[in-house]
Amino acid sequence: MTMELRHLRAFLAIAEEGTITRAAARLHTGQPALSRTLRRLEDHLGVRLVDRSTHHLELTAAGRVFRDKAAAALAAVDTALDPRSLTALPLRLGHPWAALGEHTIPLLRRWDEEHPDVPLELRRVDDRTAGLTRGEVDIALLRGDVTAPGVVTELLLEEERVAVVPAGSDLADRGALALADLAAWPIALNTVAGTTTLDLWPAAARPTRTVEVANTDEWLTAIAVGRAVGISTSATPRMHEHPSIVYRTLTDAPPVPLLLAWRRGTPAHPALPELVRLARELVAGR
Repeated sequence: MTMELRHLRAFLAIAEEGTITRAAARLHTGQPALSRTLRRLEDHLGVRLVDRSTHHLELTAAGRVFRDKAAAALAAVDTALDPRSLTALPLRLGHPWAALGEHTIPLLRRWDEEHPDVPLELRRVDDRTAGLTRGEVDIALLRGDVTAPGVVTELLLEEERVAVVPAGSDLADRGALALADLAAWPIALNTVAGTTTLDLWPAAARPTRTVEVANTDEWLTAIAVGRAVGISTSATPRMHEHPSIVYRTLTDAPPVPLLLAWRRGTPAHPALPELVRLARELVAGR
């Protein structure tokens, strides 16, 4: 049986939509035809990719592995067929939030000066690896522990944590805050790409309420309207100023590592080593 790109696109639509019905509507095809396409793909691979035992479809363990591989394959095909790639292949730098903090603009400016023939695209991707494992970017700026298989990391620096509170709140009147000061408030947690968890607090003094969000915009909004407080790193104030939010030093939380990450064993963009070099120089103050 010959597999085609449509089989991969069909599987990814099902994985992302969660039901055959919504995936079929997205692909403008019938549900029976989409189900047959999925079965043919599973027959070809010899594994079950989707658990159909519930109303809302769930990926199997094999399905989750194949999802990343299928996404990376389609991204590579889309890049190869993009006419723009015939003239200049962009270097795609991903990040889920805050990029390189205060060094972001200097990085982009120096890159344009030193490599005018290679576009550097800064892409925010709301994903734990900023799209790296799915092939959406060539290299990524990530914070916290990176456990994705096949990913190489290099520590750039460690960022101090800051408390993020609503302007006008009692907390905003203080010059510095501790974890205990925040515990009475709901804590805004970015469950997709954030580095804050309730494990920061001692077990006996953890906050009892949380507000879960999926991206930085939702996180900022929850704090700005006074529904929660948050914890981030020193890079966030540089990238996300907001009139309804105040950033304060957090005195008793450990720093967060900022890493450069790229995939092992895949053809790397030829300019990737130059970006690594430039990022090192900027954080070192050179």
